[in-house]
Amino acid sequence: MNSRTVRSLSAASFMPSIFNFPAQIRPLIVARTHATQTGLGATGTNSQPRRKTVTAFNDDGRVAWGDLSGKEKVARTTQQSFNFSLIAVGVVLTVGVAYLMYTEVFSLDSKTAHFNRAVNQVKKDPRCLELLGDSKKIVAHGQGQVPKGWRHDRQITVNITKDRYNVEHLLMNIAMEGQLNNGLLCMHMVKGPSDSEFAYKYLYLDVKGHQRIYLENADSRPNGAAKGSTKIFGINWR
Repeated sequence: MNSRTVRSLSAASFMPSIFNFPAQIRPLIVARTHATQTGLGATGTNSQPRRKTVTAFNDDGRVAWGDLSGKEKVARTTQQSFNFSLIAVGVVLTVGVAYLMYTEVFSLDSKTAHFNRAVNQVKKDPRCLELLGDSKKIVAHGQGQVPKGWRHDRQITVNITKDRYNVEHLLMNIAMEGQLNNGLLCMHMVKGPSDSEFAYKYLYLDVKGHQRIYLENADSRPNGAAKGSTKIFGINWR
Protein backbone atom coordinates (compact mmCIF):
# COMPACT_ATOMS: atom_id res chain seq x y z
CA MET A 1 0.00 0.00 0.00
CA ASN A 2 1.59 3.24 -1.15
CA SER A 3 1.27 6.75 0.24
CA ARG A 4 -1.28 7.75 -2.43
CA THR A 5 -3.59 4.89 -1.40
CA VAL A 6 -3.25 5.87 2.27
CA ARG A 7 -4.15 9.47 1.48
CA SER A 8 -7.17 8.28 -0.59
CA LEU A 9 -8.40 6.07 2.27
CA SER A 10 -7.93 8.86 4.76
CA ALA A 11 -9.93 11.22 2.57
CA ALA A 12 -12.64 8.58 2.07
CA SER A 13 -12.93 7.92 5.79
CA PHE A 14 -13.13 11.65 6.39
CA MET A 15 -15.85 12.37 3.80
CA PRO A 16 -18.90 11.16 5.79
CA SER A 17 -18.08 13.55 8.60
CA ILE A 18 -17.99 16.55 6.26
CA PHE A 19 -21.68 16.29 5.62
CA ASN A 20 -22.32 16.88 9.30
CA PHE A 21 -21.22 20.51 8.83
CA PRO A 22 -23.34 23.26 7.24
CA ALA A 23 -23.03 23.55 3.46
CA GLN A 24 -21.51 27.04 3.74
CA ILE A 25 -18.32 25.92 5.49
CA ARG A 26 -17.77 22.52 3.84
CA PRO A 27 -15.46 23.95 1.08
CA LEU A 28 -13.22 25.52 3.76
CA ILE A 29 -12.92 22.24 5.66
CA VAL A 30 -12.08 20.32 2.50
CA ALA A 31 -9.40 22.86 1.49
CA ARG A 32 -7.75 22.77 4.95
CA THR A 33 -7.79 18.98 5.00
CA HIS A 34 -6.10 18.84 1.59
CA ALA A 35 -3.43 21.35 2.67
CA THR A 36 -2.65 19.38 5.84
CA GLN A 37 -2.28 16.08 3.99
CA THR A 38 -0.08 17.68 1.36
CA GLY A 39 2.18 19.11 4.07
CA LEU A 40 2.49 15.75 5.80
CA GLY A 41 3.43 14.03 2.57
CA ALA A 42 6.16 16.56 1.59
CA THR A 43 9.69 15.20 1.48
CA GLY A 44 11.54 18.56 1.83
CA THR A 45 13.95 17.87 -1.04
CA ASN A 46 14.22 21.57 -1.84
CA SER A 47 15.48 22.57 1.64
CA GLN A 48 19.27 23.12 2.12
CA PRO A 49 21.31 22.48 5.31
CA ARG A 50 22.12 25.60 7.28
CA ARG A 51 25.87 26.46 7.20
CA LYS A 52 28.01 27.37 10.16
CA THR A 53 28.56 31.01 11.00
CA VAL A 54 31.99 32.09 9.77
CA THR A 55 34.27 33.49 12.49
CA ALA A 56 37.91 34.56 12.64
CA PHE A 57 38.76 31.17 14.21
CA ASN A 58 36.94 28.71 11.93
CA ASP A 59 37.09 30.45 8.55
CA ASP A 60 38.66 28.15 5.95
CA GLY A 61 37.81 30.23 2.89
CA ARG A 62 35.21 27.83 1.50
CA VAL A 63 32.34 30.29 1.73
CA ALA A 64 32.42 32.85 -1.07
CA TRP A 65 32.89 36.49 -0.09
CA GLY A 66 29.53 37.43 -1.58
CA ASP A 67 27.73 34.88 0.63
CA LEU A 68 29.14 36.29 3.86
CA SER A 69 27.20 38.55 6.17
CA GLY A 70 28.62 41.85 7.39
CA LYS A 71 29.96 40.35 10.63
CA GLU A 72 31.43 37.40 8.75
CA LYS A 73 33.25 39.71 6.36
CA VAL A 74 34.75 41.56 9.32
CA ALA A 75 35.83 38.20 10.81
CA ARG A 76 37.51 37.10 7.56
CA THR A 77 39.28 40.46 7.18
CA THR A 78 40.54 40.23 10.77
CA GLN A 79 41.84 36.69 10.22
CA GLN A 80 43.62 37.60 6.99
CA SER A 81 45.16 40.72 8.54
CA PHE A 82 46.47 38.65 11.44
CA ASN A 83 47.94 36.04 9.08
CA PHE A 84 49.62 38.74 7.00
CA SER A 85 51.09 40.27 10.16
CA LEU A 86 52.57 36.91 11.16
CA ILE A 87 54.13 36.48 7.72
CA ALA A 88 55.57 40.01 7.82
CA VAL A 89 57.07 39.44 11.27
CA GLY A 90 58.57 36.15 10.08
CA VAL A 91 60.18 37.83 7.07
CA VAL A 92 61.63 40.63 9.21
CA LEU A 93 63.07 38.14 11.72
CA THR A 94 64.56 36.01 8.94
CA VAL A 95 66.23 39.01 7.31
CA GLY A 96 67.50 40.19 10.70
CA VAL A 97 69.00 36.81 11.55
CA ALA A 98 70.59 36.52 8.10
CA TYR A 99 72.12 40.00 8.43
CA LEU A 100 73.40 39.22 11.92
CA MET A 101 74.92 35.92 10.77
CA TYR A 102 76.66 37.65 7.86
CA THR A 103 78.08 40.56 9.87
CA GLU A 104 79.09 38.41 12.85
CA VAL A 105 80.31 35.23 11.12
CA PHE A 106 80.59 35.18 7.32
CA SER A 107 81.77 38.70 6.49
CA LEU A 108 85.51 39.11 6.02
CA ASP A 109 85.34 42.02 8.49
CA SER A 110 83.33 40.09 11.10
CA LYS A 111 84.78 39.59 14.56
CA THR A 112 84.74 35.81 13.99
CA ALA A 113 86.84 36.17 10.83
CA HIS A 114 89.38 38.41 12.60
CA PHE A 115 89.45 36.02 15.55
CA ASN A 116 90.11 32.95 13.38
CA ARG A 117 92.81 34.63 11.31
CA ALA A 118 94.67 35.84 14.41
CA VAL A 119 94.51 32.44 16.12
CA ASN A 120 95.72 30.70 12.96
CA GLN A 121 98.74 32.98 12.89
CA VAL A 122 99.63 31.95 16.43
CA LYS A 123 99.29 28.26 15.58
CA LYS A 124 101.63 28.68 12.59
CA ASP A 125 104.32 30.72 14.35
CA PRO A 126 107.26 28.61 15.72
CA ARG A 127 107.95 31.18 18.46
CA CYS A 128 104.40 30.91 19.79
CA LEU A 129 104.38 27.12 19.60
CA GLU A 130 107.61 26.98 21.58
CA LEU A 131 105.84 28.72 24.47
CA LEU A 132 102.33 27.27 24.15
CA GLY A 133 103.02 23.75 22.91
CA ASP A 134 101.36 21.59 20.24
CA SER A 135 99.19 23.69 17.90
CA LYS A 136 96.46 21.03 17.89
CA LYS A 137 96.08 21.38 21.65
CA ILE A 138 95.91 25.18 21.72
CA VAL A 139 92.48 26.50 22.73
CA ALA A 140 91.45 30.10 22.04
CA HIS A 141 88.43 31.93 23.44
CA GLY A 142 87.18 35.35 24.36
CA GLN A 143 87.74 36.96 27.73
CA GLY A 144 85.13 37.51 30.39
CA GLN A 145 83.73 36.06 33.59
CA VAL A 146 81.71 32.87 33.03
CA PRO A 147 80.79 29.91 35.27
CA LYS A 148 83.44 27.27 35.83
CA GLY A 149 83.57 24.74 33.01
CA TRP A 150 82.20 27.20 30.43
CA ARG A 151 85.44 29.02 29.70
CA HIS A 152 85.57 27.84 26.08
CA ASP A 153 82.11 29.35 25.48
CA ARG A 154 83.13 32.91 26.31
CA GLN A 155 81.92 35.41 23.75
CA ILE A 156 84.40 37.19 21.53
CA THR A 157 84.49 40.81 22.68
CA VAL A 158 85.43 43.48 20.15
CA ASN A 159 85.79 47.17 20.86
CA ILE A 160 85.51 49.44 17.80
CA THR A 161 86.08 53.18 18.18
CA LYS A 162 86.62 56.10 15.82
CA ASP A 163 89.18 58.85 16.39
CA ARG A 164 89.09 62.53 15.42
CA TYR A 165 90.59 61.69 12.02
CA ASN A 166 87.64 59.39 11.27
CA VAL A 167 89.88 56.32 11.54
CA GLU A 168 88.25 53.22 13.00
CA HIS A 169 90.17 51.23 15.61
CA LEU A 170 89.33 47.59 16.31
CA LEU A 171 90.63 46.11 19.57
CA MET A 172 90.34 42.47 20.57
CA ASN A 173 91.93 40.33 23.30
CA ILE A 174 92.00 36.55 22.93
CA ALA A 175 92.87 34.10 25.71
CA MET A 176 95.23 31.35 24.51
CA GLU A 177 95.48 28.10 26.46
CA GLY A 178 98.31 25.81 25.46
CA GLN A 179 99.79 22.52 26.55
CA LEU A 180 102.78 24.30 28.14
CA ASN A 181 101.58 27.80 29.00
CA ASN A 182 98.66 30.18 28.75
CA GLY A 183 98.89 33.55 27.07
CA LEU A 184 96.98 36.59 25.90
CA LEU A 185 96.77 37.51 22.21
CA CYS A 186 96.19 41.24 21.71
CA MET A 187 94.98 42.69 18.42
CA HIS A 188 94.74 46.28 17.19
CA MET A 189 93.44 46.92 13.65
CA VAL A 190 92.72 50.19 11.89
CA LYS A 191 90.62 51.26 8.91
CA GLY A 192 90.89 54.72 7.38
CA PRO A 193 88.06 56.65 5.73
CA SER A 194 89.18 55.52 2.27
CA ASP A 195 89.97 51.92 3.25
CA SER A 196 87.65 49.03 2.46
CA GLU A 197 88.93 46.74 5.22
CA PHE A 198 90.79 46.68 8.50
CA ALA A 199 94.58 46.25 8.56
CA TYR A 200 96.81 45.22 11.44
CA LYS A 201 98.45 47.89 13.52
CA TYR A 202 99.79 45.21 15.81
CA LEU A 203 99.15 41.64 16.86
CA TYR A 204 101.21 40.23 19.70
CA LEU A 205 101.23 37.35 22.18
CA ASP A 206 102.03 37.84 25.86
CA VAL A 207 103.02 34.82 27.95
CA LYS A 208 103.84 35.45 31.59
CA GLY A 209 107.54 35.27 32.25
CA HIS A 210 108.49 35.49 28.56
CA GLN A 211 109.24 38.26 26.11
CA ARG A 212 106.35 39.64 24.05
CA ILE A 213 106.05 38.07 20.59
CA TYR A 214 104.91 40.37 17.77
CA LEU A 215 103.17 38.62 14.88
CA GLU A 216 102.17 41.95 13.27
CA ASN A 217 103.63 45.39 13.96
CA ALA A 218 102.82 48.02 11.37
CA ASP A 219 104.83 50.68 13.22
CA SER A 220 108.04 48.78 12.54
CA ARG A 221 107.28 48.10 8.85
CA PRO A 222 107.68 50.51 5.95
CA ASN A 223 104.34 51.83 4.69
CA GLY A 224 102.60 50.02 7.55
CA ALA A 225 102.73 46.65 5.78
CA ALA A 226 103.19 43.41 7.65
CA LYS A 227 106.37 41.52 6.81
CA GLY A 228 105.91 38.56 4.51
CA SER A 229 102.22 39.27 3.84
CA THR A 230 100.52 38.73 0.49
CA LYS A 231 97.32 40.49 -0.49
CA ILE A 232 94.76 38.24 -2.23
CA PHE A 233 91.09 39.20 -2.69
CA GLY A 234 91.72 42.25 -0.50
CA ILE A 235 92.98 40.19 2.47
CA ASN A 236 96.50 40.18 3.91
CA TRP A 237 97.61 36.55 4.21
CA ARG A 238 100.75 35.35 5.97
